[in-house]
Amino acid sequence: MILIQFTGLSGSGKTTLAQNVRHLLIEKKYKVEIVDGDVYRKTICKDLGFSKADRYENIRRLFHVAQNFVSEDTIVLMSVINPYENLRDELRAHQFVRTVYLDCAVDNLIKRDPKGLYKKALLPDHDPDKINNFTGISDVFEIPLNADLVLKTDFETELFSTHKLYDFIIDNISDDKRFL
Repeated sequence: MILIQFTGLSGSGKTTLAQNVRHLLIEKKYKVEIVDGDVYRKTICKDLGFSKADRYENIRRLFHVAQNFVSEDTIVLMSVINPYENLRDELRAHQFVRTVYLDCAVDNLIKRDPKGLYKKALLPDHDPDKINNFTGISDVFEIPLNADLVLKTDFETELFSTHKLYDFIIDNISDDKRFL
């Protein structure tokens, strides 16, 4: 089947689009699972922090979970920031992996800030509530050079991005004769 590895900054729409597309795919009788970084941070990745090594381990654990679903002929939507290009490429080395970049300007994400994380990341250094090592603010996010699909979530409507992603997934599984 196929694994869609989303990449994009916090608040760019990864989880929202994964949920939207999941509903559309289920309506067409596809098996679909979302592997959400926020959810798995509370379970199999709860022992990890946000160092570069821990972020790599987090992604590799999530990928292992996703691989198990893929082996069961399930479409997997892996919703996670995944800030490092070489790690995204490591996953893309598997034929069933596609990379979808949710491109949204940091200024727009700061305005959206649905979880209040950017506000905390931008606090003064002496503030005890400050989030350090926040991707896109005080930690690196490498813009994907090899994304299979780019969704510009600060310009496209949620509905437009959802259908663009849905069409992309259908086009990418249409070569697999088991699902026609």
